[in-house]
Amino acid sequence: MRAPDWLIARPVAHRGLHDRARGIIENMPGAMHAAIAGNFSIEVDVQLSADGEAMVHHDDDLGRLTEGSGPLLARTAAELKAVTFKDTPERMMSLGDLLALVDGRVGLVIEIKSHFDGDRQLVRRTAELLKTYRGPAAWMSFDPDQVLAMREIAPEIPRGITAQRSYDDGEWLTLTRAQRDGMLHLRHAFRTRPHFVSYWVKQLPAPAPWIARNLFGCALITWTVRTPEQRAITQRWADQMTFEGFVPEP
Repeated sequence: MRAPDWLIARPVAHRGLHDRARGIIENMPGAMHAAIAGNFSIEVDVQLSADGEAMVHHDDDLGRLTEGSGPLLARTAAELKAVTFKDTPERMMSLGDLLALVDGRVGLVIEIKSHFDGDRQLVRRTAELLKTYRGPAAWMSFDPDQVLAMREIAPEIPRGITAQRSYDDGEWLTLTRAQRDGMLHLRHAFRTRPHFVSYWVKQLPAPAPWIARNLFGCALITWTVRTPEQRAITQRWADQMTFEGFVPEP
């Protein structure tokens, strides 16, 4: 299965069309409404709650953009849905809430956040929700094991790999060498069989995404485009962009 046409038809708003200066915070309902109004596809992150629900949030812990502190995994879905975003009345959504809000009006690209521990609960719960959703949706993850789980649990849903050229700094150093090596150069692709690749724009061009796009027909989306120069890189090397910090022209 090739990536669906909708996936590259419109720019993808990174965590929704957010603008903190206007009180619109990433991954909150207002950012989704803004993206829908602009007819942009939406990229969101989902995390697992203590009781196995898929929650729309990027960080493992509360506190950067929300009230409260501590890991999401330590709280139930009901507790997390009571969490507000700082300086706003809006609350955290579950993936089910998001699907009801979007209701098929624009495309959704859902990133499965992983603790790289082999736990498939989040993929299973996301699959349950997407199998009954009638709108355009795809999912992806940095973690090849999660993408393999997507292939095994719900092969009919378009899946992608989020990737970059190297994993040798920052939070990546918390993974084992074997885990990091397994992510390099999309070498897992014959197991995971992604339909698209979401690649760090700052590391393009690169051989692996070029091969995936030009030899194997994978759609290639960049992340995260913030400047005219990065948009030019996307136009030269990829099919579409995930953007933030500006509103693309129609």
